[in-house]
Amino acid sequence: MTDPVSDGSRHSRENSANAARHKEYWRRNIRYVGILLAIWFSVSYGCGILFAEALNAFRVPGTHFPVGFWFAQQGSIYVFVVLIFVYVRLMNRLDREFDVDEREDA
Repeated sequence: MTDPVSDGSRHSRENSANAARHKEYWRRNIRYVGILLAIWFSVSYGCGILFAEALNAFRVPGTHFPVGFWFAQQGSIYVFVVLIFVYVRLMNRLDREFDVDEREDA
């Protein structure tokens, strides 16, 4: 027969370890989100507003649109879509590292 005191202590250690892993998982997830949102903000605000006049000296090849105008209208959206794919890749890697991925075990 198992000792209920030592069995409870084991569960407490396991819960504590799981809580620490859970906290680390979410800390890294939030860090990824923060970095990617900062990149998106920098591209959207910086290229589309702050540096638009300087970027307008250049043209998007094949369209003759000023680059600053293009970033304000289209570029930030394209960057956002690319960042979504980057986030998916980062989270899939993080999920595998913490063994919470969605793959089916055969």
